[in-house]
Amino acid sequence: MKASIKAFAVAGILAGLSPLASAETINVPAPDFTLESRSGENLRLEDHRGEVVMLNFWASWCGPCRQEMPLMDELYSQYKDLGFTILAVNVDENREEAHRFLDKVPVNYPILYDPESSVSELYEVQAMPTTVMIDRDGNARYLHYGYQPGYEDEYEQQIRELVRE
Repeated sequence: MKASIKAFAVAGILAGLSPLASAETINVPAPDFTLESRSGENLRLEDHRGEVVMLNFWASWCGPCRQEMPLMDELYSQYKDLGFTILAVNVDENREEAHRFLDKVPVNYPILYDPESSVSELYEVQAMPTTVMIDRDGNARYLHYGYQPGYEDEYEQQIRELVRE
């Protein structure tokens, strides 16, 4: 599975897409994982089968993440009752850095911790933020690198498409 995600990322780069391009369309099984959440419970991706999942990798030092997360929170509030959720995976080695960030940029969706970057490596994360849209069947359908103002419109379009399937 890891090779599949990497193969699509490499294919996009070879096709001339910048690693910071908005989105690539893919269709591969999303690798399963379990991480501890901010609330202290372990969350497993597979437990969200049947929901559309926006898997977002972020860091406290990431300026674009600071811009993107409040906009993602709006999407979460708007679509959570339609079978949509966000799993935001923090890659900081020190959880306190993430907590300080979240004190300034509070969000309502689940925050997960990946201090050893095991899940980040599984998904071949190469830029912050990186976002993977996963359909109800557990397939990674869209891969986004980076964030620029306006990407949230593309996220919303993809969420609408996936919740209707």
